[in-house]
Amino acid sequence: MVNGLHLLLHRMLPVVVSLLDSSDVSLRIAAGEAVALLYELARGKDEDFEPEIEGELIERLQSLATDSAKYRSKKDKKQQRSCFRDVLRTVEEGECPYETYRFGTELLELDSWTRIKQYGAFREALGSGVNLHLQENTLLREVFSLGPPPTGQLVQKLSKRERRYVNAMADKARTQARSKHRDKRTV
Repeated sequence: MVNGLHLLLHRMLPVVVSLLDSSDVSLRIAAGEAVALLYELARGKDEDFEPEIEGELIERLQSLATDSAKYRSKKDKKQQRSCFRDVLRTVEEGECPYETYRFGTELLELDSWTRIKQYGAFREALGSGVNLHLQENTLLREVFSLGPPPTGQLVQKLSKRERRYVNAMADKARTQARSKHRDKRTV
């Protein structure tokens, strides 16, 4: 398996590195994350992994991590620098980024590029329902090693009509309190 992985890396890494020169920020970021993911996988199988193009790759990653071109938007530069600092840290030191996501009363901790990309794929597919799925979907909970769904903590969801009624009553009480307060000021 290690030989197959090294063969794949030696074929794919130059192709992915060439994408770092793209004019599209999203493509550069995706290529950078792919480089970090390839390094993480390779170092997981072989601690002494170092490809031939590592020196040139580190230079390119450093330039992308500190890019300050005036023709790029502020948002693009910020996004690119943030991503490539993490990628550079992975390539140079073997250190992966650490992200946490809170859903309900639980916390999801992601400590590798593999897990971060998995979560990103699920988030893209499930959209705004990812939190609900993390709480209740047993398959998703198994993928992220969260254990079985908590049983005693499930809160009964209110229907839309009930939520509107509660909000309307709170709004009415707030309006009455404000009008009483206004009446007291004028006297």
